[in-house]
Amino acid sequence: MPGKKKVSFELDRTVTHRLHTLHKLTDRISQVAYLERAGMPLSEGRCLAAVGAFSPLSVNELARQANLNKGQASRAAQSLVDQGLVRKETSATDGRGVVLTLTTAGEQAWRRVMTVIELRNEEIVACLNASEREQLDRLLDRLLAHAQAAVGEDARDGE
Repeated sequence: MPGKKKVSFELDRTVTHRLHTLHKLTDRISQVAYLERAGMPLSEGRCLAAVGAFSPLSVNELARQANLNKGQASRAAQSLVDQGLVRKETSATDGRGVVLTLTTAGEQAWRRVMTVIELRNEEIVACLNASEREQLDRLLDRLLAHAQAAVGEDARDGE
């Protein structure tokens, strides 16, 4: 092939390529699972899970915790507010900001979403035995800590 350059590795064997591929494949399946099992799109489910687990949250904190950009998190949060699942109140510390918390109906929906997350995680690692799951867990923690240190984040910020 003219112009093809030689490199010392195969692109599809790199960690970044495989993690991105795994992410895309699992998200595709998760999209269906969230709709069928929790009755909401994936982005709303992720936001609801984050609000339930880490509230009160600002929209910026929600975006980080849900692994979405600020625009996606803002739209999903507003949809959850419109559905009566999340309460949006003015921040006591920042008059221009808001904080997000679950409503009573949101707590029930949060439990459904957490069940979906638990089932999806089990499905994803079903091909691994218990020892491999523990090893993967430790390795992912190390990789996350390493990557977060490289960008100057506290390792707990992305949990």
